[in-house]
Amino acid sequence: MATMQRHWDIFCRVIDNFGDIGVCWRLARQLASEHQRLVRLWVDDLNSLKPLCPEISAQCDRQQLAGVEIRHWTPSSTVDRVADVVIEAFACDLPEAYIQRMAQAADKPCWINLEYLTAESWAESCHGMASPHPSLPLVKHFYFPGFTERSGGLLREHSARAAGPADRSSDHVLKISLFCYDTAPVGELLDTLAAQDSPIECLVPPGKPLAAVERHFGKPGPWLEGTLRITPIPFLPLDEYDQLLRQCEVNFVRGEDSFLRAQWAAQAFVWQIYKQDEDAHLVKLDAFLDRYTAKMPDETLKSVCQTLFHAWNSGLQLERALTDFLAHRHQIADYNRQWRAELAEHPDLASALVKFCSTKV
Repeated sequence: MATMQRHWDIFCRVIDNFGDIGVCWRLARQLASEHQRLVRLWVDDLNSLKPLCPEISAQCDRQQLAGVEIRHWTPSSTVDRVADVVIEAFACDLPEAYIQRMAQAADKPCWINLEYLTAESWAESCHGMASPHPSLPLVKHFYFPGFTERSGGLLREHSARAAGPADRSSDHVLKISLFCYDTAPVGELLDTLAAQDSPIECLVPPGKPLAAVERHFGKPGPWLEGTLRITPIPFLPLDEYDQLLRQCEVNFVRGEDSFLRAQWAAQAFVWQIYKQDEDAHLVKLDAFLDRYTAKMPDETLKSVCQTLFHAWNSGLQLERALTDFLAHRHQIADYNRQWRAELAEHPDLASALVKFCSTKV
């Protein structure tokens, strides 16, 4: 181990409810458990971390859990020391006092701006790029997670490597999980599922997904429509949510964290990407689809996946796209097992970060 880089600080401002903090919490846990780093996770909203990790106290400014020291990041937070490696998650901007202490350190820390996950090719050329501070003797490096060996890798703990998808249900009930933004065409999704011939159970967590379902039906659940049962479920901690994704044959996911976990689950999945101005997010969606479907065994399967991803994100022509997707879900799941194995050949994000930072001493 590089003793010069034993202490790591991760700073996270919560923007997207659970995605940002979910990524940071997973990374902090893995650095502590698998790489024996002493990690402090600075987060400005402990209430967003608590559903993912119920053991924490949202009222405690400083606490220890899973080998990670969790600090409540507020404007009045004091800087007692700077770490050997400092991760600024998703361009959250470090406290100015912390940056000044970094500049004063005899051994300058390795400063990383951890970027959002993207399959766009430009990210590979920018991965690892150095950005000198305009006035201080500091250098920040831009770190891009990604799907190839030319990127910074993907979050993947030892447990994710060992756990595969659950066996297909023997009770002939198709289980679907629904985690989405409030812009998703949830009403049409439920109507289409209810029109299927075979029994389906749709599991819906609280928040935006459940609110969208309640708006559609105009009353609280659970609901039964035709062969479709819609069941509200509690918000699950990260590890339990990962297990749910492995148990469901189809997973509707959103953002970054659940999107990646669905790929490790290796079941059929549909991604709702975070909407951006001027539909900039659709470029990111297409970049992933091009990479994800490139090795699919036939054009039909590729078209089925691409059509539903676009329909789910646009709200257009969802009924036919979903029906075709459900009919091909077993072939898609079989392909996703190969996709998972291909991704797992590359170094995981935490391991790649440790190696990258060791070269910046």
